[in-house]
Amino acid sequence: MKNVRLRWFTRDEEFPFFIQYGEHAEDFSLHKHTDFSELVIVLNGHATHIVNDEISFIKKGHVFVINGETTHAYKDPCSFEICNIMYKPEMMIQLGSDLRSFEGYHAMFVLEPLYHNKKSINKHMYLSLNNMDFIEEFIADMIDEYHGKRPGYKTLLTSKFTELIVYLSRHHESSGKTIEGQVMHLAAAVSYIEDHYLEHITLEGIALYANISVRHLNRIFKSFYQTSPIAYLQRLRMERACQLLRLTNLPITQVSYQSGFNDSNYFTRLFTKTYGLSPKLFRQKEMVMAESTSE
Repeated sequence: MKNVRLRWFTRDEEFPFFIQYGEHAEDFSLHKHTDFSELVIVLNGHATHIVNDEISFIKKGHVFVINGETTHAYKDPCSFEICNIMYKPEMMIQLGSDLRSFEGYHAMFVLEPLYHNKKSINKHMYLSLNNMDFIEEFIADMIDEYHGKRPGYKTLLTSKFTELIVYLSRHHESSGKTIEGQVMHLAAAVSYIEDHYLEHITLEGIALYANISVRHLNRIFKSFYQTSPIAYLQRLRMERACQLLRLTNLPITQVSYQSGFNDSNYFTRLFTKTYGLSPKLFRQKEMVMAESTSE
């Protein structure tokens, strides 16, 4: 099995992104991406898609994401043409924060690729011919921009990639359940947590929003994220607290409240357990590091 690296396609460390048309007249052997994810849009023809040990039929209009931990291959291609968009997963972190509270985005770009690595899915999102007309024109503009490398092309491509992600995520959400139901339930739960983590929310409230039982919510959360919904919620709050400690002079009590904690003493204990430093010492350490960097 071949390990494919992003540097085979681009050596631009500051812009870890590559887009191309791909034509496959012959079988493409089993491989995995060691350091990047790939958004694939089938533009013409059809082929057999092998994902891990599962086989599915793909044709024009199918769209899917493959991450670095998943092996895949194409067999028996017929007039098979695709668009490959390769990117470092870190790029997604820099996109608009509202994507994190968007069910369609979580389902297509986070959970489906993760689920591929656990158990392959025979159903890919499918775009109608009208949708494909728009996508093909949109992709052509992106590829022209990538090869033209005119001033500001990286910024423009990042913007267009973001627009494409939003478009596909919206379509995924509005076109029905294209993957197994539990993944959509999980996408709903995660988006609810991401959108309300600074508020008082409960496990029961999360499960109610996702339309599943608390027991089932805990089970599928553990299966996909190797953690519990409450631990995921606390991690988001801890990340928010770190941000406030770095960027503001707010008292620790206010940092606690603005990070979603009602009890500042509990917040301090949890923060210390998580990072090995109290919030006060963490802030002092970050200030010293910032000062040494600016010298």
